[in-house]
Amino acid sequence: MRLLLPTTLALVLSTAAAAQTVSGSYLAARQAVIDGDHAEAATYFEQALRRDGDNLELITNGVLARAALGQWDRALEIGANSPPGREGRELINIVEQVDRISRGNYAEASEMIGEGRAAGPLVDDLSLAWMLLGQGDMSGASALLDEVANAGPLADIARYHLALMRASVGDYEGADAILSGAEFGPLPASTRSFQAHAQILAQLGRTDDAISMLDAATAAVPDPALTGLRAAIQADADRAYDFLVTPQEGAAEVFYTVARGLGTDSGGILALVYARAAAHLREDHADAVLLAAEMLEASGQLDLAEQAYSDVAPGHPLFIAAEIGRAGVLMDMAEGDAAVAAMTALAADFGDVSVVHGTLGDIFRRLERFEEAIEAYTTALNLVDQTQTRNWFLFYTRAIAYEREGLWDNAEVDFRRALELNPEQPNVLNYLGYSLVEQRRNFDEALNMIERAVAARPDSGYIVDSLGWVLFRLGRFEDAVEPMERAVALVPTDPVINDHLGDVYWMVGRTREAEFQWIRALSFEPDEEDAERIRRKLEIGLSAVLEEEGGVGLLVEE
Repeated sequence: MRLLLPTTLALVLSTAAAAQTVSGSYLAARQAVIDGDHAEAATYFEQALRRDGDNLELITNGVLARAALGQWDRALEIGANSPPGREGRELINIVEQVDRISRGNYAEASEMIGEGRAAGPLVDDLSLAWMLLGQGDMSGASALLDEVANAGPLADIARYHLALMRASVGDYEGADAILSGAEFGPLPASTRSFQAHAQILAQLGRTDDAISMLDAATAAVPDPALTGLRAAIQADADRAYDFLVTPQEGAAEVFYTVARGLGTDSGGILALVYARAAAHLREDHADAVLLAAEMLEASGQLDLAEQAYSDVAPGHPLFIAAEIGRAGVLMDMAEGDAAVAAMTALAADFGDVSVVHGTLGDIFRRLERFEEAIEAYTTALNLVDQTQTRNWFLFYTRAIAYEREGLWDNAEVDFRRALELNPEQPNVLNYLGYSLVEQRRNFDEALNMIERAVAARPDSGYIVDSLGWVLFRLGRFEDAVEPMERAVALVPTDPVINDHLGDVYWMVGRTREAEFQWIRALSFEPDEEDAERIRRKLEIGLSAVLEEEGGVGLLVEE
C-alpha cells in the first residue's frame, strides 16, 4: 500500500496535473500550499475542480485541505468524485474511514483496514482493535493489541489502548495493572493517562490513591484538566467512569495519541489531519482541539489557530487553557488589545486561578505596560503558596517588570526570591547576573551566576554572551574572546551580541575585526541609541568613545 505522508501539501502536487483551463486556480492553490494556508488552498483547489472534476491530484489536495480544516463533510463530498478502485486515494481513504467509524459502521471499517484502504499504517491496527471490540470480539481486540505491542514501534500506545479497552468493558483491575506498570512495566505519562488512571482507581474504591496521584501529577505544573478531575472525584467518589467507553471514542483516542506522538513540530500535515479526526469522532475531545490549534500556531496559521482555540466550550475544564492559547495567538497577530480583552474577561470569570492573572501579566509585559504587569503578577502570587518551587517563574517575571519599570530594588528582591525557590534556574541567574554587570557592581557574584547559567544552557547564545560581557567588564579581554565568538555563532544576527564581540576584538587589538563586527551589528538594525554609539565607535574607535563616556572606569566595579 502506498500511503502519502506529506510534510506539506506540496508533496502531492504535480504541475502536469494543471490543464490550461485550470492553471490560474491551480497555481494560486500551489502558492497557498507553499504558504501553508489550508483555507486558501481549499478554495482554489475547488475552483480548479469545477473545471476539471475528475483530476485525482486536485481531488486529493482538495480533500486534504478540507480535512486539515476539520471540515469532514465537505472533504467526504470532494473525495466521492474519485471511484474507490483508483490508485492514489490514500488521503481520501482517511476521510472515508473516519466517516465509517462516525456512523458506527465498524464491520465495514474493519473490512477496509483488511484491504489496506483505511487511514494508514500508523493507526489502522490500533483502530481495528476498537472495531473488533465494537463487534463484540474483546479477545480478538486484545490479541491484536498484543501483536502491535510486540512489533515494537507502537508498543506503548498499544498497551495504553489495551488498558483503556479493559476499562471500557469494566475490567478496572486489568486496566490498573497496565497503567500502574505492574503488568508490562511503566508507560509514558500524560495528562490523558492520568485522567484515565484516576477514574479507574476511583472505580476500584481507591479514591485516596486517585487523589494522591493527581496531586503528584500537578505538583510541578497545575493542570486544569487534572485539578478539575480531582475536585470531581473528591466531591463524588462514586461517579461513573466516563473517560472512554465506546469503540468510536476509542478510535478517536487512537487518532489523538498518534497525532500527539507525531508532534506539533513534526513538519507534516498528517498529524494535523489525525488531530482533526479525533475531534470529529469525539466532540468533547478538547485535547485534540488544542493539539490541532497548537499545530496550526506552530505552522504560522494564526487565524485558523485562533479559531480552533475558540472551539473549546466555556464550560469545559480546558477552556482556560484554550483562552490562554488564543490570547497568545492574538499577541502573535499583533492584536494586543484583543489579547488583553480576552484575558481580562477570563480573569473576571476565574479570579481565583493564578495562571490566568500570570498570563495577563505576561501579555502586559510583552506590551511594555509594566505597571499593569506588576499588578497582575502580584495578584497571581497572592493566589499561590509562595514557598512552592513551581512559583519561581512568577517572581522572575514580576522582577523583569519591576526592572523595566525602573524599580531595581524591588526587582532584585524578586530575582533573589526566584533563586531561593529554584537556585540553578539559568534564566534567572543570567538576568540577575547581567543586570549586576550593567550596574557595575557585584562582579564576582555576577560572574559566578552567569557561569552557572552557561553550564546549564551552553547552547544559549544570549547566556553565553552574558559570560563574555561580564569578562569584558572585568577587564579580562582575552578570556572574553572565546565565549563572545561562540555567542555570535549561536545567534549570528543579534545586533547586541555582534556589537559586544566588536568591543572585545577592539580591546585585544583586533581593530579591523572589531570594525567588521560593528558594521554587521548595524546591518541587523539595533535600537537607535545603540546604533548611534556604534557609528561613533566606527568614527573614532572604542577607546575614544569610552573616554568620552568617562574613561576606562566604565570597566571596573564601582
